[in-house]
Amino acid sequence: MRTPLIIGVALATIFIFILSSTMNAVLGADNTVSSTVVTNSTPPTANAPSVVVNNSNICKTAVASAVQTQILGISSGVTIRDENCELILLSTKLWQFQMKIGAVTLLSSDPRVFDALWHSGTYAPVNINGESKIGNDARDVWLDNVHLMPEGSLVKARLQEEQIQQTVTIRENNDDLEKFLFMAMAMYIGLPILF
Repeated sequence: MRTPLIIGVALATIFIFILSSTMNAVLGADNTVSSTVVTNSTPPTANAPSVVVNNSNICKTAVASAVQTQILGISSGVTIRDENCELILLSTKLWQFQMKIGAVTLLSSDPRVFDALWHSGTYAPVNINGESKIGNDARDVWLDNVHLMPEGSLVKARLQEEQIQQTVTIRENNDDLEKFLFMAMAMYIGLPILF
């Protein structure tokens, strides 16, 4: 008894739904709906600040950057110090003031310049114990004080490697000398030693 009732209700619901959809389509064909949507919600743009470095005597480089998302914008600008430019600028000023040895000494604090001077036979000036040395006298001081050479110098690396090799050779020679003395003492006291 319940089954025909459920089937009847389901068919009636489907019929009403189809009839309603058809009526909306037929009657709604004459209706015109117009609307205008105005959206003015673009986020503001993050602009990178302009960092101006115009003077060539400043030795700084400007870098600026900006990032923008739909919610947040970030911008920044910095200046970066150029140490190589400063070195050249200071050395040039010393040269202009007729302080040529000071200018070369300042430039030779860069390992590339130090190596170039060394390989050309014009050794970087050095001041040790309050005495300034140039030329071959400077070379002798540098060879005695390799630790004073600029870090990153290829000459320094080569000389330190040679010093290590000499130390190893001296130790090997000392080991041979110790073996010889031990054998000589053993022979002197008459102990048979097999080596």
